[in-house]
Amino acid sequence: MGKEKEEIKRVVLDTNILVSALLFRGEVSKLAGLWKNGKIVPLISQATFKEFRDVLAYPKFSLTEKEIKTIIEDEILPFFEVVSVQEEISDSCRDADDNKFLACAVSAAADYIVSGDKDLCDMRIYKSIKVIKDSDFLKMFK
Repeated sequence: MGKEKEEIKRVVLDTNILVSALLFRGEVSKLAGLWKNGKIVPLISQATFKEFRDVLAYPKFSLTEKEIKTIIEDEILPFFEVVSVQEEISDSCRDADDNKFLACAVSAAADYIVSGDKDLCDMRIYKSIKVIKDSDFLKMFK
């Protein structure tokens, strides 16, 4: 287990986890520190990025277009590896909208998908990629 802590993890963060890590305080916000300190390589595809950007624009977050641009330029682009999805996945998750995270993870040879989504977390593992809750993922870095 000690060696596992030292390896840099390749990670797909679902949209809710990513938004929470960037906009809110609390345990999940520690994820941002992990990617900024090079402890994890966060992975994002065109489809997962689009969903993230769309969610940031929700009225409940009250972010201006300039604030959204700043988040993307300062928090995402310098740290995230952009993945070209090689194969779309259409029927693996109970919620078809979550298949884009599986496709990103498979195309990028991710180690983990970090999610709070029950449909994803219930999978536990997908093609050797561990699907794990944010709280369990963060325990690996304590």
